[in-house]
Amino acid sequence: MNLSASVGNLCRTTVEKHSEELLEISRSIHANPETAFSEHRSAALLADFLAARGFAVERGAAGLETAFVARYGDGPLAVALCAEYDALPGMGHACGHNVIAAASTGAGLALREVADRLGLTVMVVGTPAEEDGGGKLIMLERGVFDEVSVAMMVHPAPEENCAPRSLAIADLQVRYTGRATHPALSPELGVNAADALTVAQVAIGLARQHFEERQMVHGIVTRGGDSPNVVADDTAARYYLRAGDLSSLHRLESRVRSCFEAGAVATGCGHEVTEVSPAYAELRHDPWLVAAYRDAARELGRPLVSPEAEAAMATGSTDMGNVSRVVPSLHPTIAIDGGGAVNHQPEFAAACVSPSADRAVLDGALALAWTAAQAASDEAQRDRLLALHAARRAGTPPDAR
Repeated sequence: MNLSASVGNLCRTTVEKHSEELLEISRSIHANPETAFSEHRSAALLADFLAARGFAVERGAAGLETAFVARYGDGPLAVALCAEYDALPGMGHACGHNVIAAASTGAGLALREVADRLGLTVMVVGTPAEEDGGGKLIMLERGVFDEVSVAMMVHPAPEENCAPRSLAIADLQVRYTGRATHPALSPELGVNAADALTVAQVAIGLARQHFEERQMVHGIVTRGGDSPNVVADDTAARYYLRAGDLSSLHRLESRVRSCFEAGAVATGCGHEVTEVSPAYAELRHDPWLVAAYRDAARELGRPLVSPEAEAAMATGSTDMGNVSRVVPSLHPTIAIDGGGAVNHQPEFAAACVSPSADRAVLDGALALAWTAAQAASDEAQRDRLLALHAARRAGTPPDAR
């Protein structure tokens, strides 16, 4: 790293000083999982912690009860450290958002110590509902990121990946309505909504042969009927559609909507398709930020792999993708030892409070802080980031990448 020794050491000392508090935050959020837009305890925990350490905290940011923005400093280069803290329904923190929240908080504390020296505004942004609901997208649309020059966070995963290739995603529900009847006494009077759902599922399954690269569909039946002895007149399913980018996602959505329509046409049912959550875009990493983070992670002895290996790793989807289309962004993954488990498995939830997860909190906090400090210290990069921000505010943004 080219970061000055005094700045780098001060960041490290600050993270070490607050290490037990940061790990307690991680463990407390993990022990009390809260799902999308219901993360009242987690948001209050972080907001109170930062307020007690000199941050000016805006609670209920963007009109969302469980969102907040904590600010320190008034420098021209505003760095947003995104803290996620929502859990998965029925599975708790199997995606490790407790680690994310604590790492972003730790990075905020470290940057607080050098904010005046580096001309920073440090923002820890509490972003609810990443798993389901698009909290960051809502906050982006409502202006929370308008003042931000750089947005960053770090996400736990089985592997270390400084530039993961996330997928764009759409979240759709289809509902079929038919006519109930007795399936033995008067089956001819029925219009079977369960059959409509079956036809749609088969159509999607057959369509997979012709999907484009990185397109995929997966879903669950959320309502299948009430009794085997009544022809189902009301069924529903929820599907995630993923693709390499938004353009590909739009083509996939058109095909899947046709499959939904096929179920209705084949059975005579009515059908309705609704968007459950707003579409998430694919991530666009800022290459310079990725390189700076990679240097920081290497300095910390993280288990890095080659950029070629990174590109081949499977990834999920995130609403940070929408932020990254507007603000120069960084969203690396940081490895924890899940014993072979991956995100969204119960075993991974258990691993998110293991010793390797604790190390990920502290290493992630320091790597993010070093990356932001390096961007603020490098005159050319600082000027680039400020110019991008000024152009965006003027309504003529160049490509953030």
